[in-house]
Amino acid sequence: SIQTNVMEMLFLLMVIPRKCNFTQMGRYGKRGEQCYRQTAERSVNWLEMNMWLSAFAFKQGKGRNAIVIDPSFIKKAGKHTPYVGTFWSGCAGAVKHGLEILGIGVIDMDLHECMMLKAVQTTLEKGEKKKEMSLYDWYAKVLEDDKVTLQRICKVLVADSAFSKRPFIDKVMKMGFHVVSRLRHDAALFYIWDGEPTGKPGRPRVKGDKIDVRNIDISKVNELDLGETSGKAYALKAWCKSLHRVVSLVIHELPNGARRLYFSTDESMDGRDVVEYYATRFQEEFCFRDAKQFLGLTDCQARDKRKLEFAFNSSFTALNVAKIMCKEHETSIGRLKAQMINAYYAQRIIDVFEKNPNTPLNKERINDIFSFDADAA
Repeated sequence: SIQTNVMEMLFLLMVIPRKCNFTQMGRYGKRGEQCYRQTAERSVNWLEMNMWLSAFAFKQGKGRNAIVIDPSFIKKAGKHTPYVGTFWSGCAGAVKHGLEILGIGVIDMDLHECMMLKAVQTTLEKGEKKKEMSLYDWYAKVLEDDKVTLQRICKVLVADSAFSKRPFIDKVMKMGFHVVSRLRHDAALFYIWDGEPTGKPGRPRVKGDKIDVRNIDISKVNELDLGETSGKAYALKAWCKSLHRVVSLVIHELPNGARRLYFSTDESMDGRDVVEYYATRFQEEFCFRDAKQFLGLTDCQARDKRKLEFAFNSSFTALNVAKIMCKEHETSIGRLKAQMINAYYAQRIIDVFEKNPNTPLNKERINDIFSFDADAA
């Protein structure tokens, strides 16, 4: 059945030492290569599966969760893959030829951990459609498709500074999310007007004096104690010109003199929460790194949109399972993968020789084989 095949493919992602493509699955797995190819064309509800896994992983947390999004570049050769094009690669710091996925995850602020929920390939056509729909409109549309399911977890959305644009934030807020993100260092910000009404006709005044981040009016801000984090932080409500709304703002002053501006569109959000939400966002970058390094996120060579989507999502689901296993065994993903590869090879050899290993006698030797190559040199 499809469930058995999917489970086996997730297992194979953990035990294949090199590229995790269909040819390798045919070599390492119990079924033929064609079976895995056909399974990858089927649609699977990855979001529900990963929500269940994340609920299991975060059961020790206090429930302070947030949805987190970030695009990631997938390098891809060739010209005939669907929606291949030029996308920004943060790792290379340049625009490169390949594919892009939008990773949607969930973070837990108390456990300081991220679990991936879904990957959606960027399918924005170049040319005419590009003029009607920007890339950020497309990201908002992806969130809208799954907003009901995602809002079962949380209504706070965390994204990096690239998403702090008014069209995107307006669309996302209309769906019912509140956004936590970071502003440009030169953003135009104003103190909230707290004077008396003048009694004159017209709209009441909203903003007061402009905020000079290098010379903050201490009487109008709350200083935050960030504990171990270096530098000072000041929290206040402010009017943001670019977003055309009042935001809960945190001005973080680093020891080197640089300043970072974090904000939440929820005015009532505490400044400390704003900083913690944004700081935990970076855990998603580690998910992308581990999936690319150990679980074949970039290895699929298919030229079918369904197969590619299956490959991206199965890689993230295998990562979630691996994270839960790592927590139970108190190990890293690299060591866990090395142990699983060794265990798989040992079992394969035992199966081929059709000898039942005398486990009480050989237990130590078998354990040595499993942990061989698991430790870094």
